[in-house]
Amino acid sequence: MSTPAPGTEILTMAQDSAPYGLTQRLIAEVFGTFTLVFGVIGTALYASDNTGFLGVALAAGLAVLAAAYTVGHISGGHFNPAVTVGAAAAGRMPWRDVLPYIVAQLVGGLVATTLLFAIAANGPDGFLSAAQEGGFASTGFDNLSPDGFGLIAVLLVEFILTAVFLYVILGVTAPGSTTAGFAPLAIGLALVLIHLVAIPVSNASVNPARSVATAVYGGTDALAQVWVFLVFPILGALVAGFTYRMLFAERRAVAAGAPRRR
Repeated sequence: MSTPAPGTEILTMAQDSAPYGLTQRLIAEVFGTFTLVFGVIGTALYASDNTGFLGVALAAGLAVLAAAYTVGHISGGHFNPAVTVGAAAAGRMPWRDVLPYIVAQLVGGLVATTLLFAIAANGPDGFLSAAQEGGFASTGFDNLSPDGFGLIAVLLVEFILTAVFLYVILGVTAPGSTTAGFAPLAIGLALVLIHLVAIPVSNASVNPARSVATAVYGGTDALAQVWVFLVFPILGALVAGFTYRMLFAERRAVAAGAPRRR
């Protein structure tokens, strides 16, 4: 059996025939989600005063890029419950693996924020209390939105941008994609763009594991609002997953001269 080009295996290799067992894939998802959350939230907590929104957005893209190239060939490189659900909806992985993947992603995110909390606790006087009073980089609306956006704006941004993210992922990892070997780069850059749009509005989730991980340390308001970042990224991912083949795959086949299935 031929080995897929680097990057093309992400989200395209059927999990039933993957050369890695479920335990290995779950460990990869813990590692990847940990890397993503630790990088993004660490930048937001410790460096954003110097880098602004751009630094946090770049951290998201760089973290996903590094993690995807490191373990994407093992687990598919999801690192995000919405990506896992969207991949299953698109037929890229079996539904039976969705719940274990999500649990692994939640664990990875929570380990990341727990360690960041421990680091903050040993920081300058008042640093931890200030971080928690600010929501510990949690996502949210109204008082937790960086620029004060309301619920409707936040749920629209999270739904739309998660759907866009899934379309990008499914497109660049599809069989025959012109981006073979560069899928993690395209996905990482897409995540930078998404964060640049979403940070002022919602503090940028598009990832339920990221939002749960920060809400645990962000206080009662963050916990009360976290449902938005569970429901609407998942809905956006489901819409993208279920519609991807109808919108793009069939057109690609026709454009390549392949007969349309009847």
